[in-house]
Amino acid sequence: MKVQCFVIFLAALINSVLAAGYEPLEHLELGITKKVPSEQCEMQAMPGDTVSVHYSGMVRETSKEFDNSYNRGQPISFKLGIGQVIAGWDQGLIGMCIGEGRKIQIPSSMGYGARGVPGVIPENADLLFDVELVNIERN
Repeated sequence: MKVQCFVIFLAALINSVLAAGYEPLEHLELGITKKVPSEQCEMQAMPGDTVSVHYSGMVRETSKEFDNSYNRGQPISFKLGIGQVIAGWDQGLIGMCIGEGRKIQIPSSMGYGARGVPGVIPENADLLFDVELVNIERN
């Protein structure tokens, strides 16, 4: 009897966790995946710098990868902080050192929002990026 009650309780608990489902992000979340010691960090990325980044990007809810610069063998380069990329990147890359890796969880409001990217990124999708800063050009 005790085992049956425990099994029923466990099943109900698992069901409630699954029913709770996916929680949308409310703000940008950063995690460092590859740290560069401060004595080896000659320059940190700042707004106005041209940065080159390798990355993989996925839809957070489904973990479906939608882009990967490593597969193309070419990092993306852009001027940081002026809106050439999504806001989550403009904010999430500030302060990175060359060689540093970050995991950036981006709420849809700082990604592609309600428009999404048809056929690639759903509307209102939170995003997850693994990024590595490969170069900084100070302008």
